[in-house]
Amino acid sequence: MLRPLVILLCLGSLHHTSEAVAAEKLADKKTCGDEECSYVLSMATALDDFIGPDCRFINLKREQKVYVYSKLVPEEGGGVFWSGSVYSDRYVDQMGIIGYFPATLVKETQRFREETVEIPTTNADFSCA
Repeated sequence: MLRPLVILLCLGSLHHTSEAVAAEKLADKKTCGDEECSYVLSMATALDDFIGPDCRFINLKREQKVYVYSKLVPEEGGGVFWSGSVYSDRYVDQMGIIGYFPATLVKETQRFREETVEIPTTNADFSCA
């Protein structure tokens, strides 16, 4: 009697669901290069290491290059966060992953787009897939 229950519990722990988890919004608006935030706004260099607190954030290593895709418009009392992806030959496994990081931890080194649009953020901007 106990054996089927143990097998069932073991099988249940192996089952993973791919359900998005919504997290707290970091801002209501963001600045992008276009309506889809698909254009790179700028290149930045990480000034220090950063370990993201959850899946919405990317980890940065000091002196790592970052492509900036959007800049959240800070709310009163809120932090200033940008979104982007890292670029580095040493961290190929992280390339292409877009996430947030504190704007104060990077130095913008090159701007690619001067014209920007301000658009509202959505819950999808802050969900973990």
